[in-house]
Amino acid sequence: MALFSNSANSNKHLYHLFHLQHSRTFVDARVKWVRDTYLDLAVEKEKNLQQIISLKNLILSQPSKTIPLSSISLHKTLFKLPTTAINFFQKYPSIFQIFQSSKPFPLPQVKLTSQAVTIHNEESKILNSSHYKKDVAERLAKLLMLTRAKKLPLDIIDLLRFDLGLPHDFILTLLPEFPEYFQICNMGDKNSKGSEMFGVELVSWRENLAMSVLEKKVMEENGGIIPRMPIKFSINLPKGYDLEKKVRIWVHEWQNLPYISPYEDAFFLSPNSDQAEKWTVAVLHELMNLFISKKTEKENLLVLGDYLGFGIRFKKALVHHPGIFYVSNKIRTQTVVLREAYKKDLLVERHLLMGMRYRYLHLMNQMVKSDRRYRIRVNMGNYKMQ
Repeated sequence: MALFSNSANSNKHLYHLFHLQHSRTFVDARVKWVRDTYLDLAVEKEKNLQQIISLKNLILSQPSKTIPLSSISLHKTLFKLPTTAINFFQKYPSIFQIFQSSKPFPLPQVKLTSQAVTIHNEESKILNSSHYKKDVAERLAKLLMLTRAKKLPLDIIDLLRFDLGLPHDFILTLLPEFPEYFQICNMGDKNSKGSEMFGVELVSWRENLAMSVLEKKVMEENGGIIPRMPIKFSINLPKGYDLEKKVRIWVHEWQNLPYISPYEDAFFLSPNSDQAEKWTVAVLHELMNLFISKKTEKENLLVLGDYLGFGIRFKKALVHHPGIFYVSNKIRTQTVVLREAYKKDLLVERHLLMGMRYRYLHLMNQMVKSDRRYRIRVNMGNYKMQ
């Protein structure tokens, strides 16, 4: 059901929920965090992948297909490099080559290896395919549909660009191909530097996209009909993890509350009610399903949540529902992972673009020491658009 739908059925449904919403709030109990080794590995094995791909795109955007080492050194913070530029490039000799440019200005330059160029060329075929472009355009459209204003600032979209699978130059390459979906808009605010803020706006509501992954799954399981019974989230607690009894009881009752689609506007609910929390989790769950790796940095979610008007409700939901979301502390940040999307450390359903990213991971790890605690496990078979 669409957010801001004017239909009589939608208004009747929301009115009914307003009068039935529970005032109960989460029980006064501590939900412990327990490390999940497999999901930590799923996060850890992609360490530096985003930096690798960003630098790869930068190098190939140059006319010479090379870039001065000094220019990367000056922008170490921009690329979030964990070490010096030269050390970073030397760590991945299967992807980058440092060489001395010819006279009269013999300066260290960086280029890609032939193996990396080969993968990039195959990746480009995917990125330029009509199937991929439609898939990623729909992901971006659904993200915009989760907002009340149907638009987002470019800087927030850029935070999520890698997770959504958007091309690095999506403003120039993707948006113009879907004028019926998107337009650049002035957000009416100024950024921290005092400049005008621009964003991407959805041209018109896409009713065919206004169904959550969870609703679609339930419909497929019930012959195309959403049953009257409450829609429940998949709970996957790690082996040996046991919730306190009063928390288990609360979760059971919370699961039986009505499911409100993330594409509906339920901000009329009391923010501290259990019904509001189930809707918050529905929004988070849908967001995580928009990301091709079904994970993202926690800070990205919190920034988006603040912009959408959820405040600290995203943070509370992540703490209250460890069986739905896992927060990993690996790779110098906190990463939220959608539990149901993984079997051990591998994605259950693998997007085609993730297949290409795993090929970059294979190159990255050719020089990894053999005595690492975990062996990098990469499954290269049968990738598809989701």
